[in-house]
Amino acid sequence: MRKALIATLLVLATFSAPSFAGVSVSIGLNIPVYPAMAVVPGTPVYYAPNLNANYFFYDGMYWNFENDQWYASTWYNGPWAVVAPAAVPVYLWRVPVRYYRAPPAYFHGWAAGGVPRWDVHWGPAWVSSNAGWNHWDHNVVVARAPLPVYQRAYAGDHYPRAEEQVRLHNEGYHYVPKDAVAREHYESHGYHTVAAQQANVNRQQANVNRQQQNVNREQANVHHEQQNINREQANVHHEQQHVNKEQAHVNTKEKEEHEHH
Repeated sequence: MRKALIATLLVLATFSAPSFAGVSVSIGLNIPVYPAMAVVPGTPVYYAPNLNANYFFYDGMYWNFENDQWYASTWYNGPWAVVAPAAVPVYLWRVPVRYYRAPPAYFHGWAAGGVPRWDVHWGPAWVSSNAGWNHWDHNVVVARAPLPVYQRAYAGDHYPRAEEQVRLHNEGYHYVPKDAVAREHYESHGYHTVAAQQANVNRQQANVNRQQQNVNREQANVHHEQQNINREQANVHHEQQHVNKEQAHVNTKEKEEHEHH
């Protein structure tokens, strides 16, 4: 009965729930210093071998699985946001059993080197919403996001508040998530994304355009001034020609009078 109810809720979440809950939650996990992270072989996922938690890093975010619920954060010790089941990236479902350092009781008996039997646990409704979750080309390894190791400098009492995290993250970590769910979280919290970078590029281009317009106006003014100078020079040249003609006429007249005498 419980599994049937969960399956029904999962199907509803697939179509109605946002990827992330709108509030931060406490998950009872306190990580005082930046944890050591290791690669889950054959995947774009990292895990924390020294933590007693199902703690992972994928696509620019930390992910934790506890009590049948996924949570995500851009900082290693939260704040954490609830992730809707249908929005969990498929590569997290594919992490083998052995990399869950605090596995749920129902993992017992499952092969350590295999992926968890989510199809058995969640049932047909979940499978229908996550088709292909356990079928992929193992020879193709997706590039891993770099770890945000800049966060090592912020531990204990120096761990930043949520409002500071965005600025520090944008200054210290320039990876842009590929997964739509991670991008949604980034965009909703003010972290740099392709859209944000494009907006910044657009602002910079608008500034360049304004500067170019100012330059164009200055050049137009210079051109106008040059035309005025050219006209003045033409007038001076015309006057000089007139003076030269007058002088030539005087010279000719004086010569004629001289020859006459």
